[in-house]
Amino acid sequence: MTHALPETLQTPLPAHLQGLMSRIDDLRDDLIALTQDLIRIPTLNPPGDCYRDICDYLDKRLGRHGFDTQLIRAHGAPGDSEKYPRWNIIARREGKNPGECVHFNSHTDVVEVGLGWTKDPFGGEIEDGKIYGRGACDMKGGLASSIIAAEAFIREFPDFNGAIEISGTADEESGGYGGVAYLADHGFFAPERVQHVIIPEPLHKDRICLGHRGGWWAEIETFGEIAHGCMPFLGDCAVRHMGAVIDKFETDLYPAMAARHTDMPVVPEGARSSTMNINSIHGGQPEQAPDFDGLPAHCVPDSCRIVIDRRYLAEENHAQVSGEVEALLKELETNRDNFRYEMRELNHVAPSMTDRSAPVVSTVDRSITEILGKAPEYVASPGTYDQKHIDRIGKLKNCIAYGPGILEMAHKPDEYIDIQDMIDSAKVMAHSLAQLLLPADRQ
Repeated sequence: MTHALPETLQTPLPAHLQGLMSRIDDLRDDLIALTQDLIRIPTLNPPGDCYRDICDYLDKRLGRHGFDTQLIRAHGAPGDSEKYPRWNIIARREGKNPGECVHFNSHTDVVEVGLGWTKDPFGGEIEDGKIYGRGACDMKGGLASSIIAAEAFIREFPDFNGAIEISGTADEESGGYGGVAYLADHGFFAPERVQHVIIPEPLHKDRICLGHRGGWWAEIETFGEIAHGCMPFLGDCAVRHMGAVIDKFETDLYPAMAARHTDMPVVPEGARSSTMNINSIHGGQPEQAPDFDGLPAHCVPDSCRIVIDRRYLAEENHAQVSGEVEALLKELETNRDNFRYEMRELNHVAPSMTDRSAPVVSTVDRSITEILGKAPEYVASPGTYDQKHIDRIGKLKNCIAYGPGILEMAHKPDEYIDIQDMIDSAKVMAHSLAQLLLPADRQ
């Protein structure tokens, strides 16, 4: 089979790289089946289901192709327990000669299913050239593409230089502390061990993602006094106090955030401003089990809690972001009768950006140009991903996100991955391996 070149591409690939592209075309059915298998392992986070199952699956798959594998549990990481252990896998294939290591990192966890699905969320159904399922786009399709790219490259060029690593890691959807952060803290992303990292997050096959905005998460609790619901004047409603907080957000904070803009190439356009999501709200009596059919008691709530998810720009900083929320609460404390609160920081991630001159950037740029026949778009992610840990903990700056999938499909009902996009992305990844791990006269 001859690799079909886009009409816009003027110079055909060398014959040996044509063979690599044809090999990936021949692996189309394998790529589809692999993606379906991964989707059918319901690695929901929270709580952290089936992490060992997917690692065992990858262990067998990659072991058959000559990778040395390690299964690593993140003992003591947030969420790790005997019931829900945080398992990760790193697979390494050494080349015939010394050289650099290229690492493909994908998270294996997926978010809750949510409502609105017309497909089986864990069925891996195929329709109109798309594979459907929770995690298809974010990011089991990318994981499968990187595996196919690596396997095809190794078969075509068994005498390559350096090493190839593939990892499947836990908990990216909840911060990555049981996955990449743990591995980075234990030296697995040290620059002397790994030189190039590609994270196949779904930013689309013709984009290179250089980094991401910052994130600050906090819980705010307002306090009141419990009393009988028929005499609320004898108590103090914590939910009403929280309503004042939310009203202050609406009138003061949200307009201020919307007026700020970044020079980072963040996509989509709405994320070029500062944003904040109210992640959850809980006040008063706890919700009862679904099988409880009694009525609520009549009480004034004495506590109300919200979790906020604040995404911030490179032009902002942690102190500014947390400080403006604290100032808003202090103002309410001064001006509102009986207003009492506590604010607890849950997590903080600084913005991260890889320089456009970094080797992995120029490599993937050339691969996209030669495989897809167009120059890539450079973007930054609206949300954080595991580059933050590779950068901050691993001290490895040569890292990007590149992979198949439409970013806006992440976490949505009827999530899908386009099969041809996976094929094209696998070709870009394999071409990048050829640039980085073959002698100059064979690139």
